[in-house]
Amino acid sequence: MDVMKESLVFHKKYGGKVGTHLKADIVDKEVLGLAYTPGVAEPCKEIYLDKDKVYDYTWKKNTIAVVSDGTAVLGLGDIGPQAALPVMEGKCNLLKKFGDVDAVPIVLDTKDPEEIISIVKAIAPTFGGINLEDISAPRCVEIERRLINELDIPVFHDDQHGTAIVVAAGIINSLKLVGKDPSTCTAVVSGTGAAGNSIIRMLNKLGIGEIYGFNSRGIIIREDADKYNFLEKELMEITNYSNKRLSLEEAMKEADIFVGVSARDVLNKQMVSSMKEKSIVFALANPIPEISYDDAKEAGAYIVGTGRSDKPNQVNNILAFPGLFRGALDCRASKITEDMKLAAAVGLASLVTDEKLNQEYVIPDAFDERVSQMVAKEVIRVANESKISRI
Repeated sequence: MDVMKESLVFHKKYGGKVGTHLKADIVDKEVLGLAYTPGVAEPCKEIYLDKDKVYDYTWKKNTIAVVSDGTAVLGLGDIGPQAALPVMEGKCNLLKKFGDVDAVPIVLDTKDPEEIISIVKAIAPTFGGINLEDISAPRCVEIERRLINELDIPVFHDDQHGTAIVVAAGIINSLKLVGKDPSTCTAVVSGTGAAGNSIIRMLNKLGIGEIYGFNSRGIIIREDADKYNFLEKELMEITNYSNKRLSLEEAMKEADIFVGVSARDVLNKQMVSSMKEKSIVFALANPIPEISYDDAKEAGAYIVGTGRSDKPNQVNNILAFPGLFRGALDCRASKITEDMKLAAAVGLASLVTDEKLNQEYVIPDAFDERVSQMVAKEVIRVANESKISRI
């Protein structure tokens, strides 16, 4: 089967992958009067008196916006808002399928961070949360941080944090399997953009002893601070504590863990072979990883994860974002915090029991029905503990 041709037929057949449906069918004049005039005036008046009642009387309690400017679509790059719309529709499908969250795709014909922030703030009263998607770095971080601070609903950039949560869950279980303490481990992260930045922060929260971050210009190091954007400057504080100017090849000789969110063929077999005993390699570049699953295994990597569905240990954001929004909506959290993300990772890891944990199963399957429930439960628990839930 030619997947590309089949995909075009599929999308054209349905004319888009999302639509709207009626929760209350208009079967007669009585229902019409309740759904619209004159009955609709009553909830309007209630909400006018108490804005929080919008959650009781409208779709806000279970609906989020998936917002993009189309500047960083996975594997395609800056393709613009119209071309990005099928991806946003797909994200809405996944939210509904795996989290029972209603979602609306919104693509914006602007790349200006200030305009994007202004537009999202203006539409926010309609939605219970905002999922930012496929916005290029470092703009995506600036936009997300501003919106988190300026809105009272959860804002989440999945390209950053969804990947980091699932990677962290895989690393937790991988270290358990190989019997290594995080504090004694060295991790190499290739790629310091949106996803790499969040992954490094999550590895730091897990207590990894040393982290080397690499971008296209080399290792993150303090003496090059004048060359960095604000994200890379922040990473200087939690990476390369020994301030070594290493090549990727040299750093790999010190590494217990490699995580790649960069570019194809960054690693070769020799570099993987040089890693410490029982090494862990998560090569996640799409559509072609830093090193193939088979090559990494042949080179001696003990555990290998990829972004591919046809190989073991798939790092798939589906494991994170539906449950995160499900939990945040259910408790009406005002934000999704770093503690929620870490709790989600630990919860995900716990779904792989000690009896089933092995080299090819360190991350739960995307179709495991427990996943969304576990993530939602952890989000609600932390939201309640930190007093940011409104239920």
